[in-house]
Amino acid sequence: MKQLTLKIKGMTCASCVRRVETGLEIIKGVREANVNLSTEKVTINYDESTIKAEQIIASIEKMGYKAYSSQVEKATLPIGGMTCASCVRRIESAVKKLVGVTSVSVNLATEKVTVEYDGDVISLSDIKGKVVELGYQAFEAQMETAVDREKLEREKEMRKLRFDFLLGAVLTTIVLIGSLPDMMEGWGQWVPAVLVMPLTKLLLTTPVQFISGWRFYRGAYAALSHGTSDMNVLVAMGTTSAWLYSAAMTLFPDFLTNLGFPYQLYYDVATVITTLILLGRLLEAKAKGKTSEAIRKLMGMQAKTARVIRKNQEIDIPIEDVILGDIVIVRPGEKVPVDGDIISGRSSLDESMLTGESMPVEKSIGDEVIGATINKTGVFKFRTTKVGKDTMLAQIIKLVEEAQGSKAPIQKLVDVVSAYFVPAVVITAIISFILWWAFGPEPSLIFGLTTFIAVLIIACPCALGLATPTAIMVGTGKGAENGILIKGAESLESAYKIKTIVFDKTGTITVGEPSLTDLIVTDDFQKEEVLHLIASVETRSEHPLGEAIVKSAKEKGLHLIEPEEFEAIPGHGILAKVLGKAILIGNLRLMKSKNVDFSDNMLNVSDKLADEGKTPMFIAINGNAIGVIAVADTVKETSLRAIKELKRMGIEVIMLTGDNRRTADAVGRQVGIDRVLAEVLPEHKAQEVKKLQEEGKVVAMVGDGINDAPALAQADVGIAIGTGTDVAMEASDITLIRGDLRGVPTAIRLSKSTMVMIWQNLFWAFAYNIVLIPVAAGLLWPFFGIILNPMLAAAAMAFSSISVVLNTMRLKAFKPAAELMD
Repeated sequence: MKQLTLKIKGMTCASCVRRVETGLEIIKGVREANVNLSTEKVTINYDESTIKAEQIIASIEKMGYKAYSSQVEKATLPIGGMTCASCVRRIESAVKKLVGVTSVSVNLATEKVTVEYDGDVISLSDIKGKVVELGYQAFEAQMETAVDREKLEREKEMRKLRFDFLLGAVLTTIVLIGSLPDMMEGWGQWVPAVLVMPLTKLLLTTPVQFISGWRFYRGAYAALSHGTSDMNVLVAMGTTSAWLYSAAMTLFPDFLTNLGFPYQLYYDVATVITTLILLGRLLEAKAKGKTSEAIRKLMGMQAKTARVIRKNQEIDIPIEDVILGDIVIVRPGEKVPVDGDIISGRSSLDESMLTGESMPVEKSIGDEVIGATINKTGVFKFRTTKVGKDTMLAQIIKLVEEAQGSKAPIQKLVDVVSAYFVPAVVITAIISFILWWAFGPEPSLIFGLTTFIAVLIIACPCALGLATPTAIMVGTGKGAENGILIKGAESLESAYKIKTIVFDKTGTITVGEPSLTDLIVTDDFQKEEVLHLIASVETRSEHPLGEAIVKSAKEKGLHLIEPEEFEAIPGHGILAKVLGKAILIGNLRLMKSKNVDFSDNMLNVSDKLADEGKTPMFIAINGNAIGVIAVADTVKETSLRAIKELKRMGIEVIMLTGDNRRTADAVGRQVGIDRVLAEVLPEHKAQEVKKLQEEGKVVAMVGDGINDAPALAQADVGIAIGTGTDVAMEASDITLIRGDLRGVPTAIRLSKSTMVMIWQNLFWAFAYNIVLIPVAAGLLWPFFGIILNPMLAAAAMAFSSISVVLNTMRLKAFKPAAELMD
């Protein structure tokens, strides 16, 4: 007996529950089925020798529901051989029909398919097999292998494209020279007679048609054999029509002319179309290669080898062979191979690849080091804590790769159009041919054939297929370059709609840990002397405020001593003795209980510090009031500039915190936030975000802690600070690796720039087809005597795809908000 738990989508009420349970229990081999409507899950006990898991899933789907394992696996496969939006739709439709596949998204620009599937029902090799069956290539899913294989295949395809284009270009040039006498009078004397001969042109164009252009036939066959059509069908039909008519007229001229067919050769048209489309493919492939630079740059950051200690010997091994717990040695100038904790030595590391800061960071025993950062000075040893796909760099690469492979909601419009576009074009071409053959000017057959070929060639849907994914690819890659990890295309598309941003205070607007901000003492004492005494007292304290005082003293190089006496008074302060002096540190209530009186001036200073959001503490030595010290969670340097930029962009900024109203308002004033929601319990943060959404606002939440995760998930766009917790980052849509709030306006501006680019691309792709298909069909002939030459149609088609990619490349000039504000 085996148990299977499945997630079911589509159930709405108790009747659905009964339907599923009853429907399953009557199946031979199923012993029991229990459905939970609230969790949308069904637990099934069944005899594996009688029925398989995939059969159970198929039965549920026949009932009208979607069933899949509660443990869905996700993989990204590089795909070879895709040419247009129709290829995307064909692969998605076929893979989506496989039992066990829950979702599939194909990206034409990255040439990858991202698939979620139930590993208990279907394997990744089955999915790859389906893609191959459709006539495409599918490569390994492992990140390192995929990148290498993809690169090799891309280079191989580029070499083949280059050969096909050069072969076509050379032979097409000769054919065009041989066609000059037919195009212009007086050229016959300049062109060798052998080139003018129709048989010579037939011999020259055949390699172009069936060697250079073979890819179009292969693609067309794959599409038609699966009941679909794509751009390869259009190109193959158009060029074959021109070549076949010309070849038949060359071999059987008298027979065909006697039947009434006009003598006309289209060799130049067939070769020029094929060569121009190959040129477009070649230029497009080069431009698309540049859009994927983000992944290659990230991969290039990784060290290739690591120096580890094994069996008391130092050995260099490939980074793939490093295991958890290995002791690794890093010398000056070397890259840290993987993530870990320093166990000996100290150094300064260049962490600019993560933080963007050019200043090296000092590291010593106990500090964490991140793979791909660069060791600048000393030698140190560290114990590995994360290797392979678990390192921070690998996780960043994975996030960027998944984001680039995801599909924006706007792409659904393109998918719907593409599904009907190619068949509509073929029908339009056939109708134009029939109409012009029947009613067109003489020779009407040639006129009709010209419009037929022109419509097929001009309407290639490549530009539509590239419009959205290329922009998403460059946008997410640009985000990664600037320390902004965008989980998917939907997040990128949503960000530009943000009208309200809610910031958590602690660790987001502020540093997240207390630090000494003020020390005011009477004229009888020196500040350094007082700091030395009270910091020595606080060495025995476990309170975070005390730790801040100790840290400040150590940073000033003060040598602290052990207090002779120490007593912590909970809720009030500390009573201690250092160097024979009685030290009292705490609140005003403690001072009054010990009969220590503070002047009105010192009390006013304390109130002023409290109004600024700081925590003041009074200091007394030997029973005399001598000063006030203040500790606070300080505001990050970049917070004020980021919030100012957001307000300039017309976005409402709100601060959300569990702190008391006085402290919250003080921090709000410092950074220019007018609306502050204070004393909000962690479990109520998501409710506050929901209230804002109910006001009709598109809300973003920015936070860093575990208690921010529900609010991040509730928000329309969740933005996590990368220096925060893993839980917060998992719940978010966007992660700011550097913890710099200037990344928030940068992410919004990047989203806007990307969406503008998508709309521009879609406009030109749609406008191009809307305007030129009627022209190709001969609409202008009755009015202006204009008909579109198929060769010009091929050039225009190639240019449309290239222009979309080149237009998207303008995103590479995007500047982050930090640069604009500095």
